[in-house]
Amino acid sequence: MASRGADLGASDTGVGRRSLPTKHEGFLGYRGGYWGKMALGISITLIAAYLLIDVEPRHNGGSWLGYTLGTVGVLLILWLTMLGVRKRAMTPGRWSLKAWTSAHVYLGLSLMVIGTLHTGFQLGWNVHTLAWVLMMIVIVTGIFGITAYGLLPRRLSDNRDETTEVQMLETLMDIDRQLFDAAQPLDAGPAATVQAALDETAFDGGIRQRLGRRYRGGATARALAEFRARPQPVDDPEDKLYDRLEALLARKQAALSRIRQHLRIKALLQIWLYIHVPVTFALLAALSAHIISVFFYW
Repeated sequence: MASRGADLGASDTGVGRRSLPTKHEGFLGYRGGYWGKMALGISITLIAAYLLIDVEPRHNGGSWLGYTLGTVGVLLILWLTMLGVRKRAMTPGRWSLKAWTSAHVYLGLSLMVIGTLHTGFQLGWNVHTLAWVLMMIVIVTGIFGITAYGLLPRRLSDNRDETTEVQMLETLMDIDRQLFDAAQPLDAGPAATVQAALDETAFDGGIRQRLGRRYRGGATARALAEFRARPQPVDDPEDKLYDRLEALLARKQAALSRIRQHLRIKALLQIWLYIHVPVTFALLAALSAHIISVFFYW
């Protein structure tokens, strides 16, 4: 009996260990923020070297320290651009995509220090400063992307309220079908008002309207206001019809609002990439011009 009890206890302990939930670890907190600490250490070391090393007549990109920082910066930028390629290969462990993304973020932030120290704070209207400006734009848009992915997914989930985008669109289509059927007995004027509301979709307007929540039209809101402002009729079938149309228009307005908020959050999650990626390629072009001009014309 003692033996069986010992075996059972060992088995239960093993099961308990296996059933313990694992804590989710995001890429920013990978290995306790390993790459953040690494980037911070690199930045502090380089700032100290910049302050302690005497360069005559002053720090600049053409000194031995400037060349060293420039070489490190260029190699780091080239490595950072490989994240898009790296995403296509899923591997676990030390070189997992999570680890790579964490290094991408934190080492990318350290470029603000590396690139600025490389310039020796000598900035002007030239291709060298252009490369630095483009680098800073890439970093700033990357910071926006990190912030967006840290805050917006929860808002996206809360707005959906356990429904998918397809289900929200299907709900809107169902409301439109009910509106169309209910509006058949209407006279020409009210029918035209309902038709304008039927013609309004959640996708009206472009990216500016979507981000600013300033959509063209607003036919559903106008139709709802018109039906709500009508004189109180006597109790007859038309009264019930108008009440039903008002209720359906209110439902459509709410559905439009939810879908548009969904689309706005999705746009915020994606819009930074439309700046981040093209400016990255512009940065590579400016870096090429910067390097060629340094080695062949200076």
